[in-house]
Amino acid sequence: MTAQPKVDYAALDDMTLARLCGRRDRDALRHLISANNQRLFRTAWSILKDRNEAEEAVQATYLNAFAAIDNFEGRSSLSTWLTRIAVNEAIGRMRSQRRRRIRLESDGVAVLETYRERLAQASAAPAPDASVAREQLRQLIERAVAELPDIFRSVFVLREVEGLSIEETAEALAIPTATVKTRLLRARRKLQQALAPEVKGALTGSFPFAGADCAALTERVLAQI
Repeated sequence: MTAQPKVDYAALDDMTLARLCGRRDRDALRHLISANNQRLFRTAWSILKDRNEAEEAVQATYLNAFAAIDNFEGRSSLSTWLTRIAVNEAIGRMRSQRRRRIRLESDGVAVLETYRERLAQASAAPAPDASVAREQLRQLIERAVAELPDIFRSVFVLREVEGLSIEETAEALAIPTATVKTRLLRARRKLQQALAPEVKGALTGSFPFAGADCAALTERVLAQI
């Protein structure tokens, strides 16, 4: 019996990949999820500023997207389409959080919101001094970005961390390109007040969502489809 040739999903155009996902091709689904986990997580985090909430938002994004993937028309890239869904999901969760907080505060309940970043360690062995310094630097960057005003944070993450173009960022956030440029400029200025110029090179490694985290989220989404 002749073995079927292995499909190179990375080489497929978006419409073909979307059709395969619509047919629930497990390998196509796995490829699309794995390829977009990092971007969608960073996008959701830029709005929610909470790792657990961001992961849940990403998971919901995939489930909503795959339920409607037959409606994908290819007007934008599949990644941009998913990013837009993630933005809407995160904004919806943020608004729900605010409504819950208002209700609690109206009842006189003190609400303490704590922002914590828990980073998975590859091993228990002590890291070399250079690795420790880089980790401290990365945390410094993440804290500085987290403290940006909401309207600047998502633009900065999508442009500078995720590497989207001005046009792709505008489409994902549903704002004019001129607004993207203005907010990005202001975000950079604010960060320059808190960070030395040399830290910019560490941005690529910020907000890690790969390895075990990425694989676990992929399996959770596949299990629900």
